[in-house]
Order: sequence, then C-alpha cells, then structure tokens
Amino acid sequence: MCASLIGGMDRLKRDYIEAAKEGGVTLKCFTGKERGIAAQIGESDLVIVFTNKVSHEARREAAKAAKSRNIPLRMLHSCGVSSLRDCLRAE
Repeated sequence: MCASLIGGMDRLKRDYIEAAKEGGVTLKCFTGKERGIAAQIGESDLVIVFTNKVSHEARREAAKAAKSRNIPLRMLHSCGVSSLRDCLRAE
C-alpha cells in the first residue's frame, strides 16, 4: 500500500516514514508548501492530511485530488507519529 502524507513536522519526516514502513506502507511526505501537490500524490491508495500543520489551500487541493481519483482521504488534527500509526492501522 502507498500513502501520501500532507502536512506534519519537517523534523519528524524520517519518523513518519519509518512508522509507515513498520506497518508495510510506503509513504510519500509533503510539507504542504509545495506547488502542485495534486500531481505529486499520483496513484496513492490513501491520502492523509495533518490539518494543524498545513495551509487551507493545500488541504483543499489534496481533498480535490483525492476525490477526483476516488482515493480515501483522512484528515487528522494531530501531527504526531502515533496519530499516523493509528490512521494506518485503521486502513
């Protein structure tokens, strides 16, 4: 399974990727400041948005891209590694 994470803390990027790897998930991380997030999401199986660390515009762009491609979208307020683990386990 491949998931895209938008938002979160830059210093935790390595921890996010490691936590996903432990769960058998390949994770693409974006800070939310990049342009063209929709194109970079690609063919992910899941899109996760940490809403407290991302702009409204990036959130809207991610939601629109996920909806147009029928990709499940999960929005989480907390940006901790444990929140990511819980979200991935639920899938």
